[in-house]
Amino acid sequence: MVVLAIFAILMAVGVPNMRAWLGATTSTGAAQFYAEGYTLARSLALSNNARSRLVFTENAQSGQRDWQADVCFPVAGDDCTAASTRWSDVDKPAVVPNGVTVKTSSVFRSAASLPRTSALTVTPDGDADAAYFTALGWIDTSKPSLTRLDLTPAGNADDFPASAVVVTLAGAVVTCRPNLDAGDSRKCP
Repeated sequence: MVVLAIFAILMAVGVPNMRAWLGATTSTGAAQFYAEGYTLARSLALSNNARSRLVFTENAQSGQRDWQADVCFPVAGDDCTAASTRWSDVDKPAVVPNGVTVKTSSVFRSAASLPRTSALTVTPDGDADAAYFTALGWIDTSKPSLTRLDLTPAGNADDFPASAVVVTLAGAVVTCRPNLDAGDSRKCP
């Protein structure tokens, strides 16, 4: 009986703490998932001396956003706009000018394994559904770009702390906390 009583006390204390830990871990994992996309898109731009973009689409299973990093080599008259046909795809490499051979295809990551929208809300900072990078790895300010995703608990606000993935104009990716005091170095810019 004593062993069962001790076990019951440990469960009563441990289960709520474990739930908070799991919520914080899944939030951190989701932030890293999106940060990886921005970092990869910037890396594709720099390594290919080309334009790149990170396109977000809704995942049917989780309701979160899948991402795909594409590459485009600009030519005269086609500066790799959203409607350009020169962008790479998962199944085909980007169209390269001047017959240069480069095998750069898109990279796709599914958000099916992320928590459902009933547990985690991912909110973009605007109406854009993609982030565009220049060949120097900077955010292309001539196109509307999605440069911030806020990740918050969908249910109880105490499940885990809110976080955000922010991309600076220089293309650096920062994972931060929006609700911290101004003097805290972990606060979002």
